Amino acid sequence: MQTRVAVMGIIVENTDSVEQLNHLLHEYGHYIIGRMGIPYRARSINIVSIAIDAPQDVISALSGKIGSLDGISVKTAYSNVLADE
Repeated sequence: MQTRVAVMGIIVENTDSVEQLNHLLHEYGHYIIGRMGIPYRARSINIVSIAIDAPQDVISALSGKIGSLDGISVKTAYSNVLADE
């Protein structure tokens, strides 16, 4: 199966959803290359970026699940680099 590298940009406006977000990221942890979280206290939000190498359907599923969480938005940028798993 082919995998792609992608970056997810996540904005957390509702900290009540952080536990659910962390659970999802743990569930997909074997695909995640790296993660960076930045608390932006001046705006009372958190910014999280995720680098991931996974099949396209896995990336889409994770993005959809994250986007369905209350107070969390996500955008995904895909590379054109494909690799066989």
